[in-house]
Amino acid sequence: MPIYEYTCSRCQHTCELLIRGEETPVCPECGSEQLAKELSVPATPASGSASLPTMPMGCGRPACGGGRCAMGGE
Repeated sequence: MPIYEYTCSRCQHTCELLIRGEETPVCPECGSEQLAKELSVPATPASGSASLPTMPMGCGRPACGGGRCAMGGE
């Protein structure tokens, strides 16, 4: 069962949710079902296999690291 990242359209809370089957995701902060699925980077091993690429932790700009990147103009 995959874990997805969502942002609530009502309260702007960002969260990760485990969704089973055809479940409708619900915001844990306000209870809204108005969630937008975010594009996320799959987890990769921190060590061991040198053949898998890894993503750096943010670009160094102030908005990076909290789920929003300043480079995308958002």
